[in-house]
Amino acid sequence: MTMVEPVPDSAASDSAEIRADVARADKALARLAPVLGQLLAEPDQSMFSDEILARTRGMCRNLAEQLLTAQSEAAGPAGREAFGANDHTGLTECIYSQPDIVFHCHALAIEWQLATKFEDLVGLDPVLSPSIQTLIASQESNTASAAMAALSAQARFVQQQRRMELPLTELSADLFHNLLTMWREYRGNSRSDAIIRAEAKLRSTYDEASGRLSLLERLVAGMEQGSAKLLNVEQAGAALFLTALALRSGQSRRLAVLSTHETQTARLALGLRAAGLHPDDIHSHFARIHPRLELYRNLGEITPVEAARWLEDGSSVWSARQW
Repeated sequence: MTMVEPVPDSAASDSAEIRADVARADKALARLAPVLGQLLAEPDQSMFSDEILARTRGMCRNLAEQLLTAQSEAAGPAGREAFGANDHTGLTECIYSQPDIVFHCHALAIEWQLATKFEDLVGLDPVLSPSIQTLIASQESNTASAAMAALSAQARFVQQQRRMELPLTELSADLFHNLLTMWREYRGNSRSDAIIRAEAKLRSTYDEASGRLSLLERLVAGMEQGSAKLLNVEQAGAALFLTALALRSGQSRRLAVLSTHETQTARLALGLRAAGLHPDDIHSHFARIHPRLELYRNLGEITPVEAARWLEDGSSVWSARQW
C-alpha cells in the first residue's frame, strides 16, 4: 500500500493564508462596484489615484463625445447647433452609472499604468515588445500576420491612452450594445430621428473582430502551448502578458488586469499558477511586477487546477459578470 505523506504544517498554513488573502482581495473588488461611478462624478474624491480616475473619466467622456458627434452628423447642418454642453454633461454622467462600461475603462487605465511602469523601469516599449518582434518575424505567415495586426492595434491604443480616448469600435460587442441601449434609454421619448439614424450607422459599421482585444486574444490563442512564454511581462509587454494570463488562467481579461495591482497579489500568484507556471517561474515573474513584495511560500503545494478553482470560487462571491 502506498503511504500518503502528510502535508507539512507550513504548506497547510501557507494555503490557508493564500485563501484568506484571496477572500480579502475579492471583498475589495466587491466594494469597488458601488463607489467607482460616484468617484468619477465627484472630482474631489481620492480613494484611487488621480491619474487612474482622470484617465477613466476621460475615456467615459470620450465615449459620450463620439455618440453626440454621430448624432450631430446624422442631424445634418441644420441640426448641429442643437447639441450643447447639457447634452454632453448629462450623457457622460449617465455613462458613469454603467458599471460594466466604467470598469472596462478603469481596467484599460490600469493596463496603461502597467505598460508605462515597465517603460520607465526597463525601457520596455509599450508598442513593440521583444515577443511581438519575434512573432512578427515568425516563419508561420498566419502568426506573423496576426502579430502585425496586433502591433498596429497596440500602437493605436498607446496614442488613444495618451489622449485619454476610447473609440467605440474598441468596445467588446456586449459593451457596445449596452452603451447604445443606454443612450436610447437616456433619450427616452425625446429620441430624435437623428439618434435613430446615428445608432443604425454605428451598429452597421461596428466590427468586434478588428478591435485590439480581439486581435490580441486571437494571437495568443493561436500560439497554444507557446503562449506560456508570454507570461514574462518584460518580454511580452503588458498587453500580451495580460491577454495570455487571462486565457491561460480562465479569468476575464479585466480581472487579469486588476490582479497586477499590489492589493491583488494573491490573485496574481494564483493566476500565474492556474496558467501552469512552475513555482520558481512564478517567483521570478512576480518579482518583476512587485519587486518589493514577498510572495507566498510553498506555491508548489497548489496545483494549477486548484488555483483555477480558487479563483473561480472567489469571483462568484462578488459577481464576475461585471468584469
